[in-house]
Amino acid sequence: MSDFERDMVNCLNRFFKTKQIQGFAFRLKPQKTVSPCADVLVDSPHPAYNLSIECKSIIDKKLYFSQHFHSNKQSVHPVEAIEDYLVKTGRTGYLAIEFRQEPGKESEAFLIPWVTVVEHYRNNQGITIDDARNCTELGRSKDGYILEQL
Repeated sequence: MSDFERDMVNCLNRFFKTKQIQGFAFRLKPQKTVSPCADVLVDSPHPAYNLSIECKSIIDKKLYFSQHFHSNKQSVHPVEAIEDYLVKTGRTGYLAIEFRQEPGKESEAFLIPWVTVVEHYRNNQGITIDDARNCTELGRSKDGYILEQL
């Protein structure tokens, strides 16, 4: 599991604990034979918190769908595969994106609704850091990323 995926699991579980909401975020162990549905899943008795989150940690100032996502053996783009998974399961999807900065500057992270990701993908646009700033920003503390509201 990447550090950012671990950070997101911890961030989400801290959110549920501090807000006293039933919910649990976890990362499934990737399997070579199965295309993953996302990096982090969240289960909750509250339907609004049944989530599927794809995580990307990039150095660039813009996420590119051709560079930062890789199609599976059947040439299905991950954005399309995740969209199909969300429709089938009824989960709400998000892209958690961390824009890593040069040494000495703090990284910025955001949660972008999957419908926004799909819109950018279909319009053949990447997602810039400014686009991400229009979505849910994850704060920082000594414990890692903080989610104030979802």
